Amino acid sequence: MPLTFHWFLPTNGDSRHVVGGGHGTPATASGRDRPPTVGYLSQIARAAEEVGFAGALTPTGAWCEDAWLTTAMVAQHTERLKFLVAFRPGLISPTLAAQMAATFQRQTGGRLLLNVVTGGEDKEQRAFGDFLDKNGRYRRTGEFLHVVRGLWEGRTVDRHGEHIRVEDAALARVPDPVPEVYFGGSSPIAGEIAARHSDVYLTWGEPPAQVAEKIARIRSLAEAQGRTLRFGIRLHVITRDTAEQAWAGADRLLDGFDPETVASVQAGLARSESEGQQRMLALHGGRRDRLEIHPNLWAGIGLVRGGAGTALVGSHDEVAERIMEYHALGIDEFILSGYPHLEEAYWFGEGVLPRLAVRGLWRHPGGKETAPAAPAPFVPVAS
Repeated sequence: MPLTFHWFLPTNGDSRHVVGGGHGTPATASGRDRPPTVGYLSQIARAAEEVGFAGALTPTGAWCEDAWLTTAMVAQHTERLKFLVAFRPGLISPTLAAQMAATFQRQTGGRLLLNVVTGGEDKEQRAFGDFLDKNGRYRRTGEFLHVVRGLWEGRTVDRHGEHIRVEDAALARVPDPVPEVYFGGSSPIAGEIAARHSDVYLTWGEPPAQVAEKIARIRSLAEAQGRTLRFGIRLHVITRDTAEQAWAGADRLLDGFDPETVASVQAGLARSESEGQQRMLALHGGRRDRLEIHPNLWAGIGLVRGGAGTALVGSHDEVAERIMEYHALGIDEFILSGYPHLEEAYWFGEGVLPRLAVRGLWRHPGGKETAPAAPAPFVPVAS
């Protein structure tokens, strides 16, 4: 099966520097360099669509624009690109969420994917009126998805659960196609819910050995439920014609990290209740001197950004090789990003995707023929 690649819509702002934020930390000042207007986000979306990304992830939280509203507007400026909308089940009725998804599918021609985010930080959840603890939130997510799945199947649903209660819930029109559900989480209870309800299990960009262990665990849980999942990974990328150019790009980003900002962000992330976030922090320990944690896997982004904190850094060939390494473990979908998102979409799309295409691992979802994997050599013409 060909690999699937998604890009990222930076609805917290974009920059030539890393834009921090997430997991209880605010967006950094660099997020104001390129505000997340519909015009700019549509530029990124059109670029992603052109070079061959299948979809684009849009985050959720107090630190960014609302994902549902933003993607509904950006979708009007694109033709094929799907939108992986992140949302939190505890903040919306399951019946309303199922109805919104059905409407989105009809109005965009079936271009909705859903990234279910249970919510890892008590403080942020309470700001939205949600006072359940972490385990309670995951149990509620399971009930929520049970209702949503039933509604999408066209059934009338009654549920008197621990956290969700609906009576005679039904949709006038079911979504076509039914949106696929993407789900992440490193805690034991997250794995249980993912195995029971998700279509694609997502992990952040940990070293391959750790990713392999996680895939094996989730696959086993899914098999116990009689289900088969696909697996995806969330990474940043810095890919250039040569390795030296790529690492120079990483060094440039690192040079822009103010020590006080790093200390503040790390202190905030250390208080995170997310097991996945703690695993990200453990990759670098807040230090700048050991950031390449696996060949071409750089943990520098996580010094100032919550959530996904690692990047693939290297030449186009090296990045393609690392992607193949993750694919060999069972990863079929890659959700990528880079600063700034407009330019990096072209670097990856024009540099790495053609190399995967010639290996038979990727094809343009729009049917477009890709450019050669390497430019033709320059031959001077005699005068």
